[in-house]
Amino acid sequence: MQKLLVSILIPFKNTQEFIGDCIQSIIRQTYTNWELIIIDDNSTDSSFTIVKEFAKKDSRIKLFKNSGSGIIEALQLAFSQSEGDLITRMDSDDIMRPSKLEVMTSSLMHHGKGNLAVGLVHYFAEEGIKSGYKSYEVWLNALTEKGTNYSEIYKECVIPSPCWMIHRDDFTACDAFNPNRYPEDYDLAFRFYKHGFTCLPCDVVLHDWRDYSHRTSRTDEHYAQNHFIPLKIDYFLELDYNPDKTLFVWGAGNKGKFIAKTLIEKQIDFEWICDNPKKIGKDIYGKILRPFKDLESIKNPQGIITVANKEAQIEIREYLDSLKMNSIKDYVFFC
Repeated sequence: MQKLLVSILIPFKNTQEFIGDCIQSIIRQTYTNWELIIIDDNSTDSSFTIVKEFAKKDSRIKLFKNSGSGIIEALQLAFSQSEGDLITRMDSDDIMRPSKLEVMTSSLMHHGKGNLAVGLVHYFAEEGIKSGYKSYEVWLNALTEKGTNYSEIYKECVIPSPCWMIHRDDFTACDAFNPNRYPEDYDLAFRFYKHGFTCLPCDVVLHDWRDYSHRTSRTDEHYAQNHFIPLKIDYFLELDYNPDKTLFVWGAGNKGKFIAKTLIEKQIDFEWICDNPKKIGKDIYGKILRPFKDLESIKNPQGIITVANKEAQIEIREYLDSLKMNSIKDYVFFC
């Protein structure tokens, strides 16, 4: 049976230290029917020259310059130039494990359209990985092993941006990369969720995810939390909010206040609860904070949980379970 063509989309900007290793990892793939559509997003270092040399030696590598600016426009250009039956994205500073394309392609060919291939990831850095990234890796991989990524989609991005693959028709159906909205990887995860694409479980590490101090997700303002929260709110209201339920917000920290203020601006009524005795009874934005136990008297509740403390989250989840409330349907964690 003829192997499907895989289009690998890569935007790059000033990654001369890493881009050679990235491309070498693609060339070494056990699955060989691929094309690399790689877009220079206005680099000022030697990245373009490095990629150009690779493209001269391998006709599967197709190099273009971004006529616009930014990752989204670079990805749009990459997709417009692609011809593959299957679409995947890669970051120019990361490494593919040798069997990555083969594992993901086999999974999609077996299960067909309407599915999303994902894989386990491994963070690495010369100076060592900080605890926050290691925690994210463990959390993300636990979801991916079971294919339950969407169950916690409102906490953080549950689809690793450089480790997914999808049929071209499905990619087009969800209008991927077309909205000029950051963070683009989180927006794409919500689009996959919105269209009901099934995450196919995977228990194999397929991708080495590099961390370093000047990485885009660390330095670009588009990846700050003030972009994440509005994105979550908009998709929650579109996809999972039930106006027939009584909405509540749990938590009155900075994130809780931001969400409460946003809901007020959108003229969406809600109850505001917390477990901090110092805040209970206070008036914030015209809302009186109620003790969390009042939740037991709220009829048909649906909540947004904004408490970040991990131990507290476990206690909150146990409490909500005792009230027979179900994740996503009756509550979502926003952190």
